[in-house]
Formats: sequence, structure tokens, C-alpha cells
Amino acid sequence: MSEPTSLTDRKQSSTTLAADSAAVANPQPTADTYSPLNDPRLLKLHGIYQQGDRDRRNSGGKGDAKVHRMMVRTKIPGGKLTGEQFLDHLRLCDEFGDGTLRVTTRQDIQIYGVHKNDLREVVQRIKGMGLTTLGACGDVGRNIICCPAPFNDDPRHQQMQQLAQDLSDRLLPSVSAYESLWFGNGDGDGGGGGEGPKEDDSLYGQEHLPRKFKIGIALPDDNCTDVYTHDLGLLAICEGTRIVGYNVLVGGGMGMTPTNTNTFPALARPVAFVKPQQVADVALAIVEVFRDFGNRAKRRQARLKYLIADWGLGQFKRRVEDYFGQQLAPPRKAQVQEVHNHLGWHEQGDGRWFLGLSVENGRLGDSECVQWKSALEEILRTVRPNVRLTPQQNLLLIDIDGRRRVAVDEILRQHGIQSTEGLSKVRRWSMACVALPTCPLALAESERVLPEVIDSLESELRRLNLQHEEFAVRMTGCPNGCARPYNADVGLVGRGVGRYAIFLGGRRLGDRLAFLYKDKVPLEQIVPVLVSLLTLFKRRRQPGETFGDFCHHQGAEKLATAVLKQPSGQL
Repeated sequence: MSEPTSLTDRKQSSTTLAADSAAVANPQPTADTYSPLNDPRLLKLHGIYQQGDRDRRNSGGKGDAKVHRMMVRTKIPGGKLTGEQFLDHLRLCDEFGDGTLRVTTRQDIQIYGVHKNDLREVVQRIKGMGLTTLGACGDVGRNIICCPAPFNDDPRHQQMQQLAQDLSDRLLPSVSAYESLWFGNGDGDGGGGGEGPKEDDSLYGQEHLPRKFKIGIALPDDNCTDVYTHDLGLLAICEGTRIVGYNVLVGGGMGMTPTNTNTFPALARPVAFVKPQQVADVALAIVEVFRDFGNRAKRRQARLKYLIADWGLGQFKRRVEDYFGQQLAPPRKAQVQEVHNHLGWHEQGDGRWFLGLSVENGRLGDSECVQWKSALEEILRTVRPNVRLTPQQNLLLIDIDGRRRVAVDEILRQHGIQSTEGLSKVRRWSMACVALPTCPLALAESERVLPEVIDSLESELRRLNLQHEEFAVRMTGCPNGCARPYNADVGLVGRGVGRYAIFLGGRRLGDRLAFLYKDKVPLEQIVPVLVSLLTLFKRRRQPGETFGDFCHHQGAEKLATAVLKQPSGQL
């Protein structure tokens, strides 16, 4: 795949694609041409997206203008993999994809560039690993995420990880088409006419949910899953190292449409406290209420957060109690206190170690400077660790004998992979969605430009002597919010070719929404805008105040006014 090599080249590349971004809605199969492999609705439910390489799309719009390939997503509850399962994914991306893997913010793995004719073998190979693509996309319960850190002397982590697996099993769609299409004797071409296969799932029914449904689990002392951004969040209530129950949080979601004032990002709110043995049934009741009462007439207003906004939290709770069959206890007093990215070496508490590796924007491939895949293949073959995926798009290599730590570090060094100690604070907490060239919703670049934005920001932070400040910068190529920009200290949201909305005032803890500071800022102006704010922050901050806190306390209007009044020599 050819790739522009500079911000300017990428901006020009994006310009030729501007007209595409509004015209890439999934085609609907007609009754007389139906084939399962040509039905994007069915493929999404099966963990597969039809995408185009928008770098290679010609501008004439004739003939083979769209270069279609498939993206395959493996659903991995809690991000938990064996070393062999991860190796198998590395082999798949080389054999059938574009040579890269991507770790997502939902602890999934994505393989890009798969030919449609190879889909059956890829899906079968993934099943052979003991994993599935079913329900990784589509209007069903998506991959359930939780803290993946293997602190084996703290039973709370094992409890959460087991809950993620149990809930995933409980909410997995039961669809005959998945088995017949990918593992049956058919050729994958359908064969019947009509409008496509109808499924009769006891939970989801024939029409599934009104929209996707996301679940995250977190500890108050480690909100690494961004628990408030989910349709359903489960915040553990702990006594020592024992989880005695969960506060049920409902109504989170990042997506919005700027031209539609009835859409908005939202953080989940506590509605009840449940005991561990009640969690699965209460979660099922919430999904069923959403299924039966979510807005199916307006897809952009179909997420659970809009149903709760219409009803109010009290009415929603009463309806869930009706489905659950008993009253729910009020939520307990609890709030998130910290968030960790688990980078670097850590003792597991069982005599072994794990290593957290920062993977910039989750992309794993081999380049001239950095050979991620080659390094991981060597470590997995020789040291034989297991693997965990994190919600920050990073990797944990776990179950490592302490005597092999030096060998692991040396393999990484030989392959150009920077040690955690050498990473800046701002890069550690940065995150981007895929955007161009493969995401059909992308209005602007994200993954391919954020590293250079961070490069420039690092330099300016050093100049201001603010390099030790911890704040999260998250970028997306559209307002859909896949990298969770709306509760970060700094959110950069694509609004058009080479232009971004800048959101400020969230924080790493994830429990506060950011506000819109400036809209449609040119890419090359993002860092100068942030530098003017950081300069103001350095001069006016209160003791112990973070950058996100400072912006939140000031607000958009005061910040804009103060920046204008700032002496030019101080910018």
C-alpha cells in the first residue's frame, strides 16, 4: 500500500478524497442479487468490514475506482491471549492481510487488506485458535473489556477477567448463518433469493439491537478501561482485595454528529449497586430494555444514552427492574481515583514478570526503523510469554521468568523498539483511531499524523519545561469518537480535510467531558494553539493542577480571552 510520507502529502491526498467521505455508506443488497458475502450488514455481525483503500482510489469515479478489501476483527474478551494465538494472528496478517496487525481500544485485533475470497479461511483459522469474530462488530454486544494486568496476588483482577469472559459468553449472538457460511459445506455464495438470511436469536431477535452495545469493567484505583464511556460500565466496589459488588453505570457513548444537535457524547451515570452473582442477569436485563425500547427510527439517535436522556434515569431503572424481576439497590459512593497504562516491567505476584509495551496507536508492523512483528515473533518463539491487549492499544507480555528479562530487552533493542523509560509523558498517553486510508467514515487523518503532532508537542513541552506533565491527547478522523477524545485532556476530532475540532478540559481519569474550544483548526495549527494554552497554563496554574483541570476551571471563553491578551513574547 502506498502511503504519503509527510503531513503536506497526506493533506493533499486527503483533499482528493473529500468527496468520498460522505458517500461511503454500506450498500444494501437487492432481493434478486443477494449473496451473504456481498451483504455488509451480515458481514459486520460476523466481525468483518468491507473497506476501500482510499489512497489508491482514482479520482475519475469510473471502472474499478474503489479498491475494496476486508478488515477482519477478532473478539478477545478482556484482551486475553496465549502466545500461540498471538503468533497465529501475526501469520494471518502476513498470509492474507497487508502485513500489519492493529490492537484496538476495545482489546480486539484487526487484520486489514484481506481479499474476499480468503475470508472463509481466515475466519476458520481464527476459530481454530479457540477465538471468534462473531459479534466483534454489528448491532450486538461488542467485545467486553477489563483491566488485563496479571497481578496474580490481587484476586480482583482474576474476578474481573473471568466476569468479562462470562458476560461475553452470555451475550454472544446465536446465529446459524455464521456456522453455515464460514464452516459449512456451502461455497459462501448464498443461493437463495430474497432479502438475505434472517436470524432468530433468543436475545437479539431477527433485527438485533438498535445500535452497538459496549461494556467495560474497572477498578476505582485503575480506570484503564475508561469505564464511563460505555453503554454499560461496571465499577468494582472492593473491600481489600475482594470485589463485593459493582456500581452499574449506564448511558455512556462517544459518538456524535456535529450537524445534529440531538446527538452528543455522554458519560455513564451510576444507577444501581449489584452483587457479583447478579451482574450477568442485570446486564442481560439492560440489553433487553435497550433492544425493546431503543430508537430504531433514527439510527444516529439509537444508542442507549439517547433512550436514557428521553426517559430519565429513574424511569430507565424501573424498567430494568421489571425485566430483572426485583428492585435494585442504590449505587454506593465510589469514584475513580487513578488510571494506569501498565507500561514497563512489573512483578506479577507469582514469581514471574510482565512487560508493558507502548505500541503507538496500536499498529504492529515492520518498517526500516522499527520491526515490531519480527521482535514479537522472536520473543514469542524463544521466551514463550502469553499476551494481553490493553484498552490504550498497547501490549503486555506476561508470565516471563525474571531471568529472561535481559534477553527480552535485548531483542526489543535490536529491533529498534524504544524502552518505556525513553517515552515522553505525552506520547505514553496519546491515542488515535485508524481513519484514512481504510475507514470509510474518516473525514481527516488520525493514526498517520498524530505521531508527528506528538513529535512537535514534545519539543514544545521541553522548551516550556512542562515535559513531566501527564495529560492525554486523543485524535480521531471523524466525530464518531473511536479513540475516546471527548473525555481526554485534549481531544482532536476530524471535521474535514486537514481540519480538526479541539476539545479541552477532560482528564486522564476519564470521568469528565471535555468542551469544544475551537472548531475546524488546520492540522498545522494544532500545536501552536496548544502551545498558547500550555504557556498560559504554566503562568496561571494552581498548585497540583493538571492541564485538563486548568482548562476545565477556565472554560472556553476565558481561555480564548486570556490567550489573546497574552504578551506575544510569551507565546
